[in-house]
Formats: sequence, C-alpha cells, structure tokens
Amino acid sequence: MLEIKNVNVTFHGKHKTIEAVRHVSLNIKRGEIFGIIGTSGAGKSTLLRTINLLEKPDSGEILVDGQNIANCNGSALRAVRLKIGMVFQHFNLAHSRTVFDNIALPLRAAGVSESVIKNRVAELLALVELQDRGQAFPAQLSGGQKQRVGIARAIANNPGILLCDEPTSALDLETTESILELIADINRRLGVTVVIISHEMSVIKKICHRVAVMQNGEVVEENDVYSLFSAPVHAFSRELVHQSLDITIPRRLLEKTDGALLRLLYLGEKAEEPVLSDAIREYPITITIVHGKIEYIQEHAIGVLFVAVHGEKQQVRNALAYLGRRVAGLEVVRYE
Repeated sequence: MLEIKNVNVTFHGKHKTIEAVRHVSLNIKRGEIFGIIGTSGAGKSTLLRTINLLEKPDSGEILVDGQNIANCNGSALRAVRLKIGMVFQHFNLAHSRTVFDNIALPLRAAGVSESVIKNRVAELLALVELQDRGQAFPAQLSGGQKQRVGIARAIANNPGILLCDEPTSALDLETTESILELIADINRRLGVTVVIISHEMSVIKKICHRVAVMQNGEVVEENDVYSLFSAPVHAFSRELVHQSLDITIPRRLLEKTDGALLRLLYLGEKAEEPVLSDAIREYPITITIVHGKIEYIQEHAIGVLFVAVHGEKQQVRNALAYLGRRVAGLEVVRYE
C-alpha cells in the first residue's frame, strides 16, 4: 500500500547542514495503523511530511499502490494529495469559516458539486459526532472538537491514507482518549491506512498495530507494537519502553519494606498465572506485593510487579531462582 524506499531529507542552513531523514525504508500495509515514535528532532515529522510531499525527499522513493510519487508536480501532485488526508497537531482550521465550510474546503478544491458537498459534510459531522456544530466557528469549539473537525476535513475526499501529525499532543488526557478512539474507529469502518507520529508511547500502545522507532533521522527498530514493548532490541527502544513501563516506588515504601526486593516482568498468558502463590506453596517464604501494574497491548498482557520476599536465606535464593523461571524478567532491586 505505502512503501518508503531509502528516503533521505537534508536541510541546508547558513552554518550547518541537518540530515533530518537518513536512509529510511518502511513498508506500511493497507488498512493498518502504523506508528512512528521518537523524541523531538528524531525526524519523524519530516518523514511524515514526505509521504504527501509537503517535504520533497532529496533521494529515495515514496510508493503509493506501487506508484512512485516522489517526483510528482502540478496536477499530478494535486491528484496524489486527494488520496492522502492530513491531521495536524494544532488543527490548522480557517478561523473565519464555519465548521461546515472548514470540512467542505478540500471538497470544493476537488471541484465537487455543492449538493454532494452538503450531503458529504453532513455524513462527516455525524461520523465525528458534531452534528449540531456545523454552523459554529472554530473559536466556539473545544480543543477536542477542533481536532474532530480536522479529522473530518482530512477524510472528506475518501483518502486511502490518513497522516496524523501528533494529533493529541495539544489535548488533555480525556480528550486524547476520545480522539484516538475516533481514529481507530475510522480505521475500522473505512479501512483507511493510518500513519501516526507521536513522542508519547501511550498513544502508540493505544491504537497502533506496528511501530517504527526513529533516532537521529534513522529508523532504529520496527516491529509489531506488542513485540516492541515486550522485547525491544535497540538500546533507544529499550529506554523508551522502560520509561513507559517504569513504576517509581515511593521512598516511604522502600524504607519500610525489608527482605529481598524484586522487580518482576510478566508477559502474555504468564501474567494470568498464580506465580506468587505457587512460589509460596513451593518454598517456606512470604511475599509482600509492594507496587505494580498490568496493562494490555493488542489484547496481550504486560505487567510489572515489585515484591518483597522474606524467609531463610537459602529458601529465598531458591524462590528467586524459581520466580526467574516463571516470569519474563526478574531484577533484584535489593537483597538482604
């Protein structure tokens, strides 16, 4: 559906040259939600903008349904952009136009008749749950409503690809959830291929099927989302995942908790096994749960648990070895 082949983008300044995207190749499947994550300056926004040629690559190919669009200009470029919708971080709405007219903009640009526009905009307003806001102006909308208008505008011409540039970074947590659910719903209902960039792992976990990790303009790792979170390969990916799954234990709990303190990582079905109670039955020890959480990514569990183990030293060592065999990862935070 969408293939990026050895794409390079370089920016030339007065005093320095920046290689924003370096030798990036990706193959994005039809109908999937593909995430691109990285810290600020990683090149992810530049890469996204090359897909609809808002940024022309210096070299490489952008293939949409097998057609290389990298060198398209004029009418050919306009035709390509009709197939690719774009959702912006800061909405990019025309403030002097109503919600209806903002959504109608790409339809009018494509030469669609007003009668068709009227019906299409009504459909889109219903899809994004803004049926009663068609005659409102952007200044009268909340941030979440503005982004819903942006999404409706982006899919007005029935594009095959929807690009989302940090679509939730300007929104609060509750609104972020609703916008991500809307994007996922559009993906399911319309079969549109979604490419979403973010610096937030929570966004990637929530809706993406696969993800590419970018650092210094390069893709350093690519995998399905669950595999990336459960077994990241590259050091930078491991750092991102660790931050996402990190649980800080309050100092008060550390000071009052004695015994061997362990950090246990659970993956998949093992997260649902009675590992701790089995260990207690197997060895004369006690286990106290200090802190933890479990979450589901693509319906598979990832859990982190901090526990304190008490007992005679040899039995504690035996229990640690047993737990190490039963969980995906065991880290001894403190041993007494």
